[in-house]
Amino acid sequence: MRKYILIFLFLPLLAFSQKMVSKEVMAVKKFQEELNAEYLDPKTSPLRGDNLSNFKKHPFFPFDIKYRMTARFVKTKKSKPFELPTSSGKTKSYKEYGKATFELDGKSYTLTLYQSLDLIKQKKYKDHLFLPFRDETNGKETYGGGKYMDLKIPKGNTIILDFNQSYQPYCAYNAYDYNCPIVPEENKLPVEIKAGVMYEDIYHH
Repeated sequence: MRKYILIFLFLPLLAFSQKMVSKEVMAVKKFQEELNAEYLDPKTSPLRGDNLSNFKKHPFFPFDIKYRMTARFVKTKKSKPFELPTSSGKTKSYKEYGKATFELDGKSYTLTLYQSLDLIKQKKYKDHLFLPFRDETNGKETYGGGKYMDLKIPKGNTIILDFNQSYQPYCAYNAYDYNCPIVPEENKLPVEIKAGVMYEDIYHH
């Protein structure tokens, strides 16, 4: 009898955990579908010519829940604007907004989150945060220059980092028309992040 009681107690937990995971999986699926649609549409795609004609969809790492974590968020006090170097040799204006500290495979890492001073002038980007980062997959499964993540200003002292929703900058696909911020030294992770959009460099040959 005790065994059956344990089974009945366990079943709702199993259903609950599956529901939680499916919600997170659905969010990543939506991100992937929207990114593919953006690159297929000539009006929004960074791709040109044959690269656009030949594009079908992005390759993605399989969804992995371990790359979705709740990070401790600390807002930066008295942050001053600075110029972030870009791929074309120019600069773009940003300010540091805060730091996110998270654990991966038992080790702690901290990344800096930024705000674009140009973007926050637009109402829809008022609460937008920019997270450029590099990791040990760069130059292998992902673009050598690193990856980006788009986030929103958190309400409390935690922020969700879902690396399954990280993507390559436009410059990875079209270095001629785009001017992309270079990942700052402080955001280089000494670990592989096998999540988000993968990359095959067929665009710079």
